[in-house]
Amino acid sequence: LVGQRRDHDPEGLRELDHADDLDGTSRFRRATHGARRHAGRRADGPAAGRGRRGDIRAALSAPQEGALPAGPDGLIYPGTCRHRAMAGAGSGDVIRLDAARAFEALATDRIAFRDEVVLPGTDHDLSKEDFAARIGDVILSRRGMGTSYHLAVVLDDAAQGITKVTRGKDLFESTWIHVLLQRLLDLPTPLYHHHRLIRDDGGRRLAKRDDARAIRHYRDEGATPDDIRRLLDL
Repeated sequence: LVGQRRDHDPEGLRELDHADDLDGTSRFRRATHGARRHAGRRADGPAAGRGRRGDIRAALSAPQEGALPAGPDGLIYPGTCRHRAMAGAGSGDVIRLDAARAFEALATDRIAFRDEVVLPGTDHDLSKEDFAARIGDVILSRRGMGTSYHLAVVLDDAAQGITKVTRGKDLFESTWIHVLLQRLLDLPTPLYHHHRLIRDDGGRRLAKRDDARAIRHYRDEGATPDDIRRLLDL
């Protein structure tokens, strides 16, 4: 991810590169403290939904028509434990955002953001009904991890004064999660730039986790910059 913020440099813009991890390092500790500072510790707020993963897996594996519903946060939570109170939280529970209550707290039925690549100049909006159907109650915290990627990136970007976020189109759907959290925490929504992805011959996104080849491997094999541009159809 690349974030841009206005700073005291001559052109008023500073570019920040940061890699997001999920190993409970300082970024996520900062986000946890930030969430408490911004949102407080009320157990009856929009983040009161919880779930035990065994119950959720059982509900998701029940016979259904078609494929299991999935969104940018993974399989869409079926609401198995939404009725449970935060007071009874156990060490094996995860804390989820109750999306319906979040929209109610904001007194709105839609959220939106702008992207300078995908239909620039227009609002990409999503209704609360579509949020529930396509995204659902996303995880905010789980055992062994102070907080989720979604909450951490929202607080970290706000803390660094990020005004534009540049990332791949595979994260486009996740942006509505970030916008909802920004609204709940009274944080600014930056401009987004979701660039196209580089894919292999089978159409899969090239990624380190799939052992995708780095550019240096092509260089080592004698490929020139023009060869690489042709491979990327640039």
